[in-house]
Amino acid sequence: MTRIIAVLIFSMLLSVSCEDSKKMETASGQELPPKLAKLKLQPGFEAEHLYSPADNDQGSWVAMAFDNKDRLITADQYGALYRLELPAIGSDVLTPKIEKLRIQTGEAVADSIIQMGYAQGLLYAFNSLYVMVNHRGDDEFEKGSGLYRLQDTDNDDQYDKITQLKALNGAGEHGPHSIVPSPDGKSLYVIAGNHTDLPEMDDYRLPNVWQDDNLFPQVKDPRGHANDRGAPGGWIAKIDPEGKHWELISAGFRNPFDLDFNDEGDMFVYDSDMEWDLGMPWYRPTRICHVTSGSEFGWRTGNGKWSPAYPDNLPAIVNIGQGSPTNVVYGRGAKFPEKYQKSIYAFDWSFGIIYAIHLKANGSSYDGEREEFLSGIPLPLTDGVIGPDGAMYFMTGGRRLDSDLYRVHYTGTEDVAAANKASELTEGNKIRRQLEEYHTGPKSGALEFAWPYLNNADRFIQYAARIAVEHQPVKEWQGKVLSEKDPATLAQGIIALARHGSKSQQDQMLNALLGVDYSTLTSQQQVAHLRAFELTLSRFGLPGASVKNKVIDYLSPQYPATTDVLNQMLSKTLAYLDDPTVATKTLALLESNTGENVDVMANTATEASDLILRNPQYGMDIALTLKNMPPAQHTYYGMVLEDVDKGWTPELREKYFKWFNKAFSFKAGRSYIGFIDKARQKALTHVPKDQFDFYDKMSGADLLSSSGNDLAVSTVQPKGPRHNWKVEDIEPLVAEGLNGRDFEYGKSMFAATTCITCHSMQGEGENIGPDLTQLGTRFSPQDILKAIIEPNDVISDQYNTTVYTLKDGKSIVGRLMNETEQNYIVSQNPYAPDQTREIPKDQVVDTKLSTVSWMPPGTINRLNAEEVKDLLAYLVAGGNPDNPIYTETGANQ
Repeated sequence: MTRIIAVLIFSMLLSVSCEDSKKMETASGQELPPKLAKLKLQPGFEAEHLYSPADNDQGSWVAMAFDNKDRLITADQYGALYRLELPAIGSDVLTPKIEKLRIQTGEAVADSIIQMGYAQGLLYAFNSLYVMVNHRGDDEFEKGSGLYRLQDTDNDDQYDKITQLKALNGAGEHGPHSIVPSPDGKSLYVIAGNHTDLPEMDDYRLPNVWQDDNLFPQVKDPRGHANDRGAPGGWIAKIDPEGKHWELISAGFRNPFDLDFNDEGDMFVYDSDMEWDLGMPWYRPTRICHVTSGSEFGWRTGNGKWSPAYPDNLPAIVNIGQGSPTNVVYGRGAKFPEKYQKSIYAFDWSFGIIYAIHLKANGSSYDGEREEFLSGIPLPLTDGVIGPDGAMYFMTGGRRLDSDLYRVHYTGTEDVAAANKASELTEGNKIRRQLEEYHTGPKSGALEFAWPYLNNADRFIQYAARIAVEHQPVKEWQGKVLSEKDPATLAQGIIALARHGSKSQQDQMLNALLGVDYSTLTSQQQVAHLRAFELTLSRFGLPGASVKNKVIDYLSPQYPATTDVLNQMLSKTLAYLDDPTVATKTLALLESNTGENVDVMANTATEASDLILRNPQYGMDIALTLKNMPPAQHTYYGMVLEDVDKGWTPELREKYFKWFNKAFSFKAGRSYIGFIDKARQKALTHVPKDQFDFYDKMSGADLLSSSGNDLAVSTVQPKGPRHNWKVEDIEPLVAEGLNGRDFEYGKSMFAATTCITCHSMQGEGENIGPDLTQLGTRFSPQDILKAIIEPNDVISDQYNTTVYTLKDGKSIVGRLMNETEQNYIVSQNPYAPDQTREIPKDQVVDTKLSTVSWMPPGTINRLNAEEVKDLLAYLVAGGNPDNPIYTETGANQ
């Protein structure tokens, strides 16, 4: 009965049980356990499922490291540490030997469990186990956030000493994360997210002068995320093995979870995105960053994030797209083909993909090419390492999800001989490293060496040169800046002087910039030139009227420009200066359809649409956004005008406030509506008081919820409290029947739980999933509720999706809508099924049915028991208020 109801109700994709005892068939006919069958690997690679901690009440594992005896040490995200002796590849032994780590106290009492709790990073080095704890500390887990060192001082193979090397103020998913050895094996690197305060450092390769540095009117996240977090954001530090000396290496990340080094000793990080910003002009996708000495990557809270084009931060080498980065590991030591030995592996928790980033030297940095090395649906990846046997070990879990340990090894025909030796460095890489030697403080010869590289076309060299200059006493180079004649060098010098100089120098700095013939500059040089203006203004405020007017006269003729980034920079700078023409010009752009349409997703390595069906919990937000995405550049123009006072006419104001009304019709990340409304409210402070109500209504005030963060909804919202409903809750919940239920409230819960966005009832709702009007005539409340709680249990063939594996290693997930002799025609967006994608059949090497329903789990977890019963009654009644269930006798039949 339950299997039939699941077909008709919410489940939409083919699924199988997660029990290892059940089998599914691959395209070749070979049967594999579901935990292996769901994996898509590159040709020649095989995977083994080694262990399931959840089956043994050992929690959800999120961190791992091999010790000096080739044993794997793992950490439960909310509990203990474990040590595993793993079976060899090809061994008849299938189960690891596992022990819970204990600390020997040296006293008469028995050994106690090492209950570190919330450990998110593990590393064995220097005869010690380093543990990064990410937790505030409480009675159960007495170890608060910070870096700890566990040692075995009496060589009995049991840890007997725990030392806190550094307490860190930060916790949660953006707290302190991983520990990684330096390439020379003499030091350690630690990495933390943007909710971790930067501790006082002994040395700063990135000079400690950071500010927000953005003239764009600041709007913090309307939902409150990271509102109390300022620069420098997530950071990376280098420390000695005892944790006594800390040196800041890089900052400006959002939430970088891990890092690793290639054979040449260059560092790479996989930084996270802010999914609530999806579709907005400041959105930054998950990305692979080449992290150099003193580097800055421009994270700022809310809408203040810097464009990668700004010269005072560095760009990514690969934009990945939406996701949740958890691990970075280099292929060093892997018994894989050479290509994979020299790859950076980046793990995405949300969409279950391990990306192999293939690096190609480009000047002083690299170009990166993304390949889907391994994926699975679902596959919440947490951590991974290359083992001493040359295999890749990885884990899934996190957030109390069921956890699994896997091993991947190569069985193909390509040579797997060790190839991990450094290649010859490019000349650009050598120059950058020479410049970085001047990032440790004042040094003789620094200015003479660095200055000529300030106008280098290589962004990473140019950046390294400026940081070298900034480490020298400002009095030694401020005169060189103000007398500089080369425009590119001048812009870099003014940026440095804005960061280290004083208000008294502002007029000289601005006049120096005004002396440059802007029309002779390349597009990249124009960006740097405008950034120099912006920093001089944001750091020191408005100049005197005379200089201010000169700057307006200089910049205004350049606006509008030919690129989006230049228009962004010009519009916000001229708006800050209150240029009387900026309103007219910006509104003209706001009404036009020209421009590059700043949509970062279009250039990411993974198309956003291909992620939707990999994880419905996150993918459906993407689906709704892609269905009706706002023009990102228009959002920028609309917000940049919020504080402009001059140049308005009644006609312009009307156009502007009507734009807000239109903007509310678009769908983007969860914070989009709130950002637009914050700008609307600020703009309303500049209208005459007697016209406030007129423009307030014109701009769409009646469309908004009371908080202004969302569009108003007419339906009643759940009162809660929320509850994580389980199958075992069903019988007690419905034991007394559904008599006396509230029809209208049940109908409201049908809408509030978003059932109506996929299903129709009595002709109301969407047709993405099955119509539910006849549901209650065939199935019991118990069957219905089980299908809601476990949507992946069984999925209708009518709504399943397929994973298409291509010759190039990529995979595409979609619902087959049609096919021709040459192509499969698939739909990837449930909210826009008419938007299809053609997959050439001659490029497909394998297909398999997906194991995840379009319906996310937990849809009713906002509801309390009475609300769940009202919803069930509404479903059983088929949306009919006259159904007998609403009579006392009918409800108990």
